[in-house]
Amino acid sequence: EKQVFQLRAHMYQARSLFAADSSGLSDPFARVFFISQSQCTEVLNETLCPTWDQLLVFDNVELYGEAHEMRDDPPIIVIEIYDQDTVGKADFMGRTFAKPVVKMSDEHYCPPRFPPQLEYYQIYRGNSTAGDLLAAFELLQIGPGGKSDLPPIEGPTDMDRGPILPVPLGIRPVLSKYRVEVIALEHQILMFSIVRGKRAYIPQPTHPTLDNQHTFASQDLPENELLHPPLNIRVVDCRAFGRYTLVGSHAVSSLRKFIYRPPDKKAQHWNMTG
Repeated sequence: EKQVFQLRAHMYQARSLFAADSSGLSDPFARVFFISQSQCTEVLNETLCPTWDQLLVFDNVELYGEAHEMRDDPPIIVIEIYDQDTVGKADFMGRTFAKPVVKMSDEHYCPPRFPPQLEYYQIYRGNSTAGDLLAAFELLQIGPGGKSDLPPIEGPTDMDRGPILPVPLGIRPVLSKYRVEVIALEHQILMFSIVRGKRAYIPQPTHPTLDNQHTFASQDLPENELLHPPLNIRVVDCRAFGRYTLVGSHAVSSLRKFIYRPPDKKAQHWNMTG
C-alpha cells in the first residue's frame, strides 16, 4: 500500500566538528539522505560550530507499507557532514542517523508530539565521535486534500538568504544577545565570561599590560544554556607575508560556569529593607 509523505529536516546547528583544514577549521555542509532523495545545506566557511538554521523540504516521498507501520517504525534518515574544498571533491567528516516524528493525515498537528523539538545527534567518523548535530525531523503524510492540508511553515523569513528556508518558529530556539569577553596574558587566559544582555557590565581590566589582550564580541545565543555551542580557541603563529600556522587549539565544551549573571537589584533592595 503506497503512502505519500513530505519530510521536513530542520537543520539548525552542529558543534565540535572535525578540523579538516590546516587552519584548524572547516568549511562544513550537511547532506541529508532519505529513501531515494538527498539535499544539502549551504556551506559555512571557517567554523567548527556551523549554524545552518536551514529547513530542507523533501516533497512527494513515496513509501510502501501499512499506515501504522509507517507511524511506529519510519525509515531511517542518514545525515553526512562534509568539508567543502575549493579544489577537488568535498572531504567526509562524519555521519549520523535519525528517525523522524511521523504525523498521519488524520492526526492533529499539536503538542506534545508537534512541532518536534531540536535534539542532539552524535556524529561518528569511523569508530570515533566527531561532533554533534542539533536538528529535528518530521514526516508528514499527504492526505486526499494534497499538500494544502499540511501544517504551514511559520516564518521567520530572511530575504537575504534567497530560496533558503530558515528553521520555523516553534522549533528554532529563542535567542538572546550575549557578549563574550576574554582576557589573555602570555599562555594563560586570566578572565573568561559570557555576559547576557547588551547593557550588562563587566569590570574592565586594570593591569596596564592587558589593554591589547582584552577582547569581546557580541553573539546571539539560545536562552537554553544546554544548546550553547562550545567556544573554540586557536593559537596561531604569525609568519612573514601574512602567513599563519596553527600551533594548537582547545574547545571549551560547556560555557555554563563562565556565564555572568548581573545581581537582581530588586532582590538586593528587598533584602536590605526587609
